[in-house]
Amino acid sequence: MSIELLRHGDTAQRSYRGQLDDALSELGWSQLRAAVQGREWDGIISSSLQRCAAFARELSQARGLPLRIDARLAEYHFGAWQGVPIERIAEEQGDALAQFWADPVKHPPPGAETFAAFRDRLCAALDDIALESGARRVLVITHGGAIRLLRCRVEQRSYGDMAGIEVPHASLHPLPWPVGVSA
Repeated sequence: MSIELLRHGDTAQRSYRGQLDDALSELGWSQLRAAVQGREWDGIISSSLQRCAAFARELSQARGLPLRIDARLAEYHFGAWQGVPIERIAEEQGDALAQFWADPVKHPPPGAETFAAFRDRLCAALDDIALESGARRVLVITHGGAIRLLRCRVEQRSYGDMAGIEVPHASLHPLPWPVGVSA
């Protein structure tokens, strides 16, 4: 089994987008098309948010690959910070933002999804993907925060390391996910 995570492309938005359902920009579409060129998978599983799912549908149709949409792969819900430019958050709530970056478990944004809920839904989704994949190569199209959390989990890193993990738009991340890692 092989799982590869792909972050969605650019949306031309400059803020914590979270679960806002943004479309890809033209740049985002071209980033994703370039990222998958010459690569092969046996199936695709995607977040339900359109910045992931629209490209997943295109790729699935173009290559004749099975596609499953899984809402559990959606990005973290940033609560009151969702859609607010990061510069404004830094200006108005700089201490809270620094605390979130240092320890997202203990210091979530106001009104945000609990970190435990985010972790549990992502890990359950990956457990299911690993169980159903067998020896197949699976492309999972998801979000920057989701990729950072899953990498921390697999690499046994503190979630406080998430802010330091580079996950550019349309970047690919192999993920060795042993069944039961979420336990």
